[in-house]
Amino acid sequence: MSRTVFVSTALLTLLVAACEQPPPEPEQTKPAAQPTATSVALPTATATLAEPTASAKPPEPPQPKGLPAPEDVAAPPKDAKKTASGLFTKVLTPGKGKDKPKLEDRVKVHYTGWTKDGKMFDSSVARNEPATFGVGGVIKGWTEALQLMVAGEKRRLWIPAELAYGENAGMGAPSGQLTFDVELLEILPTPKPWPVPKDVKAAPKDAKTLPSGLVYKQLIKGKGAKKPSATDRVTVHYTGWTPDGKEFDSSVKRGEPTSFPLNRVIKGWTEGVQLMVEGERMRFWIPSALAYGDKPTRPGAPAGPLVFDVELISISGGAP
Repeated sequence: MSRTVFVSTALLTLLVAACEQPPPEPEQTKPAAQPTATSVALPTATATLAEPTASAKPPEPPQPKGLPAPEDVAAPPKDAKKTASGLFTKVLTPGKGKDKPKLEDRVKVHYTGWTKDGKMFDSSVARNEPATFGVGGVIKGWTEALQLMVAGEKRRLWIPAELAYGENAGMGAPSGQLTFDVELLEILPTPKPWPVPKDVKAAPKDAKTLPSGLVYKQLIKGKGAKKPSATDRVTVHYTGWTPDGKEFDSSVKRGEPTSFPLNRVIKGWTEGVQLMVEGERMRFWIPSALAYGDKPTRPGAPAGPLVFDVELISISGGAP
């Protein structure tokens, strides 16, 4: 299985895909809904404006070695427990403590997933790389099962198609009933979100306006003098709102920064982030022409002018 996240569709994916500018080369970007994370258990939300566009294709990593399917992969045994939704689970290893994840929590897990015929389609265990994601950002079967578990516990899940990707899943996701072994390694504290700006409706008088129409204001001073170029890759934390104060995406709330080539996002981001140095936080009032437009063509992308708080964490080399 390649490093593709099936169980999850984080907000990051929509932002980057929705924000992307068509690159000059003929290569077409992948649909925004295509998961791009490394684990089946990652979130499955729309996507984030700040994430990299799918057009930047990193080298395909080695395929993880397949792990043998359990004998009961095709159907749950008699001692498995069924929930009202149709999910079956069975505790394989008891955990410690009494705390269970809440819908708004983030968790760190190890997992392996198989189709009903015993074919492994993804595994953090095979990659030796635990997955971290929001409980509410994954497929329904995962969201329900995780809230039944405690840290250290390992469960087997038999997830019906309607709680997974459906009978005829697209975008490379597995179809039909799926079976997972999931170990809950840790329940992570819920990140503190950035508040809705008081000036979200309109930029204040001390904000600066560029010829393009982009408006910005420094919130936190950064360090150093180096600023990214349009071809650099950057790592940021951000939150985005519509002018009425509705939050539509946030890496802060997800608890993990996002990285992307600066020339693969919406024009307002490409222009604005080039003004920043590492450690700096800015607020951008982005007109619709520099965002997704008044009538976005990408499903789930926010329409009209947008407001972002962006913190530039680091600048790396040129985008691949």
